[in-house]
Amino acid sequence: MESNSRQGGIQLLLAAEQESQHIVNAARSAKLARLKQAKDEAEKEVAEHRARMEAEFQRKVAETSGDSGLNVKRLEQETDARIQHLKSVTSSISDDVVQMVLKHVTSVKN
Repeated sequence: MESNSRQGGIQLLLAAEQESQHIVNAARSAKLARLKQAKDEAEKEVAEHRARMEAEFQRKVAETSGDSGLNVKRLEQETDARIQHLKSVTSSISDDVVQMVLKHVTSVKN
């Protein structure tokens, strides 16, 4: 009888071990599924963020590129206007400057 009760106890222990193994395997599977889901969600968020940042970058590049051509034109116009102004000023005072230089070159001081 004792042998039967030992066999029954061993069988009970083996059944409990198998059940615990199934529980552990199910928990591992659930954990792996949660990790995969978290990884997929993180990758999706990263892709969305990357797309938003790329769109923002492209928008800023487009804004600055468009302004660049306008800035170059504006600077060229300002430069031309300043050159014309300097030419007109120098032409109006050039006779006075020539006279002043000649006066200092030709006058002799002792």
